[in-house]
Amino acid sequence: MMLRTGMLVAALGLSGALLAGCGDDADDQAQEETQSSSTSQENGASSQASSADSGESQDMATSGEAAGGEPVNLIFGTGGTGGSYYPIGGALKSIFEQSELVDGVQVVSTGASVQNINNISDGLNQIAIVMSDVAYDAVNGQNQFDGSPADIEALAGLYPNVVQVVATADSGIESIADLAGKRVGVGKVGSGVEQSAAKVIESAGLSYDDLARVSHTGYADSVTEMSNGNLDAAFFTSGVPNSSITGLMQSTDITFVPVTGDVASSLLEQYPYYETYELPAGAPERYNLDESVETVAIRNMMIVGSDMRDDVAEELARRFHDYLESGNVSVGALKQFDPNTMNQNLVVPVHAGAQAFYETLASADDASATSADDDSDLSEETASSSENEAAATTEADGAEAEPAKQTSAETPEDNVETGADSDASGSENAQDEQPQS
Repeated sequence: MMLRTGMLVAALGLSGALLAGCGDDADDQAQEETQSSSTSQENGASSQASSADSGESQDMATSGEAAGGEPVNLIFGTGGTGGSYYPIGGALKSIFEQSELVDGVQVVSTGASVQNINNISDGLNQIAIVMSDVAYDAVNGQNQFDGSPADIEALAGLYPNVVQVVATADSGIESIADLAGKRVGVGKVGSGVEQSAAKVIESAGLSYDDLARVSHTGYADSVTEMSNGNLDAAFFTSGVPNSSITGLMQSTDITFVPVTGDVASSLLEQYPYYETYELPAGAPERYNLDESVETVAIRNMMIVGSDMRDDVAEELARRFHDYLESGNVSVGALKQFDPNTMNQNLVVPVHAGAQAFYETLASADDASATSADDDSDLSEETASSSENEAAATTEADGAEAEPAKQTSAETPEDNVETGADSDASGSENAQDEQPQS
């Protein structure tokens, strides 16, 4: 009996040991499963967070390319090194490169307007300066761009390019019509100067065939030829002053030929990009002329390809505007126009990105004007309230006390109210006749 009992106890002990062993494994497995479940939950939460972040990034990218746009490199087409375009490009290079959206800007000297537009169409330039007349022809596929309209858009309007026709004093040229039978420099082939010269000559009822010689010379060569007596006149379509003309004036007696009357009227009627302009008299910074000269002008423009990213175009327009407003402008031509007119009276479409900046600028101006009006209204209300309080106080004081003798600087002693013993009448009191303010 005792043997059976001992065997039973032993069996029970062995069973308990086995159960205890299984219990440890089960706890480990449960713990692993719990940890696995926890890890899975954490991974799930992380996945959800990652998905949320991804969605947010996608939303940011959709709402504005600036959030995720890669920096770009820009090749900036300008003009000859002797004109205004090239130094403008040099000045804006460092301004644009301050943007995180711009990796670098390479400024290149070119044949100016026509070549710049062709380069943008071919992908060789991403930004350039051109004259409005050439840009107008390009977007409308006419003249040199006949049948091949260019896909360009305006980033900003710039200073006016003034048509300056200069003749030697002994040439006898006093009007555009007088160019007939003369030797004339009309600018390099394909340049904006040459385009403008052809239109002005045509508006006077002339053609190149009516000239004794047509010289396709740039500014420097035209000056040399006029100094040597090989040219009678030349076209300089640029900002004012033109350094080449200034140099010519130091060695040669010249005359500025006006572009007025029927010639100017014809230009303004036929071409939407022309505007009138006056070279003032007695302005040392503008040739210091004895008499003013009436002529016409064509505005310069900064253009980009229509495929430029909106965020980049907006950033460039903003940087340019801020530079013009900074007071640190280093190129004289950029001081000859109002920065607030950068998007006005342009003859080609404004890039959507640049337009977004201009709309923001307009909204800020409207808000500022509204705030100024509110401040003005508040000041008027405050002043009115103060006047009413002062009037009430004066009435109360007058009812309680006799009038005091006034000896302030605003009311001289001669202008006092007369007493009963005075010989002067009240009508002679200057204060009554003309109250002091």
